[in-house]
Amino acid sequence: MSSRYALVAALVAVFAFFSVATTTFLTPGNLESILVNNFALLAIVSLGMTLAIAAGGIDLSVGTAIDIASLIFVSAVAAHVAMPLAVLGGLAGGLLVGAFNAGLIAGLRITPFLATLGTLFIGQSVQQLSTSGGQPIYLITGHVPPVFAFIGHGTVLGIPFAMIVVGGCAAIFATILGRSLFGRRVEALGAQPGVAWYSGLRVSRDTAWVYLLGSLVCAIAGILLSCTVRAYVPLSGNAYLLNAIGATFLGTTFSRVGRPNVAGTLLGVLLLNIVANGLLLIGWNFYWQQVGSGVLIFLVLVVSFGGGRARSTRAA
Repeated sequence: MSSRYALVAALVAVFAFFSVATTTFLTPGNLESILVNNFALLAIVSLGMTLAIAAGGIDLSVGTAIDIASLIFVSAVAAHVAMPLAVLGGLAGGLLVGAFNAGLIAGLRITPFLATLGTLFIGQSVQQLSTSGGQPIYLITGHVPPVFAFIGHGTVLGIPFAMIVVGGCAAIFATILGRSLFGRRVEALGAQPGVAWYSGLRVSRDTAWVYLLGSLVCAIAGILLSCTVRAYVPLSGNAYLLNAIGATFLGTTFSRVGRPNVAGTLLGVLLLNIVANGLLLIGWNFYWQQVGSGVLIFLVLVVSFGGGRARSTRAA
C-alpha cells in the first residue's frame, strides 16, 4: 500500500476497532455527534491553519479569532442588534485579528510563530478585560431570533446547516489552494520562500491575505460555536488550536509531495474526532485520550514519511 494512504488506512482501522469495541459507537446519535458537534467546527478552523502552513507559516491565534468573533456576535445579539449586523460584526472581529497578524508578519516581518503567539496573548487579555475577568455571556433560549437557533441546530433537506457551511468553506479553500494563481503563489511561499521573493512575487501582499482569510474562516467557526452553545465563553477557541495543527500535518500525508491540502486536512480532523469519541465511549479519561491521539498522529506520520524515504532510497 502506498504510504500516501496511511491516513486512510488509519481512519478505516480506528473506525472498525471502535465499531467492535463499543456498542454505542455506530448509533445514529453518536455518529451525528461526531460529524456535527465535533467535526464541523474543527474542520473550519483547520482550513485556516492549512492555508497558513501551506504558506510556510503557522497561526497560533486561531482561537483568538474564534473568541473575538463570538464575543462581538453574542454581545450584539444580547443587545437586540439585527442578526445580519451581528453576523457582520462577528466576521469583522475575526478580520481584525487577521489584519493585526498581517501587519506584524507582512508589514513588520515578524516570524509567524512569534507574531501569532503575541496575538494569542493579547487576545486573551482583551477578552478578560472585556468580560470582567472572563465571565461568559449567556443568551436566554426564548429570547434569541429563530435564525440564531437555525444556524446552530437547523437542517436543510436533512443536512445540518453546520455541515453545509463546512462543505462551502472546504470547496472555497480547495479552489484557492488547488486551482487559483493565489494558491500557486502560496505554495511557492511555503516550498521555496527565497525563490518566491526573488522571482518578483508580492510576498507581503499574499502573506497578508493568507492570515486575513484564515482569521475570517475562524470567525465563521466562532459564530457557529456561539449559535450551538447559545453563549460566548471566554478563551474557548483555544481548545481548537492543537487539534487544528495536528489535523493539518496529518493531512500532509495524503499529498504526493507532503504538502498541506484540504482533503487531507478534513480526513485528519475526522480521524482525530473518531479517536477522541471512541476512547471516551470505552471509558478512557481525557488525559489518556490526548496520549492516544498523539501516538496515532506519530504512527501515521512515521508510516507515511518513512515509506516515502524508503521509496526514494530504492529509486536512488
